[in-house]
Amino acid sequence: MQEIFSHEWFMREALKEAKKAFDLGEVPVGAVVVCNNAIIGKGHNLTEQLHDVTAHAEMQAITAACNYLGAKYLTDCTLYVSLEPCLMCAGAIFWSRPSILVFGSSDKKRGFTMHAENLLHPKTEIISGIMNQESEQLLKDFFKKLR
Repeated sequence: MQEIFSHEWFMREALKEAKKAFDLGEVPVGAVVVCNNAIIGKGHNLTEQLHDVTAHAEMQAITAACNYLGAKYLTDCTLYVSLEPCLMCAGAIFWSRPSILVFGSSDKKRGFTMHAENLLHPKTEIISGIMNQESEQLLKDFFKKLR
């Protein structure tokens, strides 16, 4: 019998990825792509490590998941991200077409919903606020450490 995991369980996995970014001195954002209750792609911010402004957690996870599937679309997949995606990542999410986007805390400075809520594919459902406090605390701890 296949075990059913919750949004919180998979968001914890995204937060583990965010912690990896934190430990590397990267802004602590993590992402996982889930298909049939299995994680098929993971990622965390690597912009500083790779000297690449496009190396966001979502981009890393989407690329890994598409490579795993051998396809460019993430239909029937869910993307979990600890922080609301930016406009660039929203564009990648639009094109990769996951069925569901789940994110933890909102990004009131750079989040895609600050610009328009309908930037994603019309068939992509959005769920926000899952483990919001844990995500926000990790971000606060990171920026406090920088000061």
